[in-house]
Amino acid sequence: MSADDDVPLFRAPMRSRDDGVPDGAGVERGLRFGLCGMGGRLEGPPPSSLADAVDAAAAQHDDRLARRIERFSDVPEGVFVWTRDIDGHYWLGRLAGPWRYDASDDARSVDLVHVRDCTWRSEPTDRSSVPDAVLATFGRGGRNWQRIRSATGAAATADLWAR
Repeated sequence: MSADDDVPLFRAPMRSRDDGVPDGAGVERGLRFGLCGMGGRLEGPPPSSLADAVDAAAAQHDDRLARRIERFSDVPEGVFVWTRDIDGHYWLGRLAGPWRYDASDDARSVDLVHVRDCTWRSEPTDRSSVPDAVLATFGRGGRNWQRIRSATGAAATADLWAR
């Protein structure tokens, strides 16, 4: 096992693919309610299981969304996640629960419906302390949940969390 496998590290932009959702709305909801997640609203009754959500996502959206949901669900509790708010502040958290579908009106309005509980630090991390690998990953842009493969970044993140 390599060092970067010891402390899994992920980027969680929490940005909807629906351009009608304001930038930052998903991150704001995630931070406020202790959630980490992704979009992909599903029509019809809320899925009662991950398998139902994956099937519905494949049918209503595409196989790529279905696979993203599965990957998000498969990540173990305790992994580190980074997000960035609308003001450019970086927030560090740790996943603290299993996948679930949030069908509430508020979740649907910001398209943050595939969620997991997340323990976020109470304050953003000063940009000068954010690991370079995290900055680079966010700098590339994108809306996908993504593994950050960096032994140095993982170690620095674990050190930040321990403070």
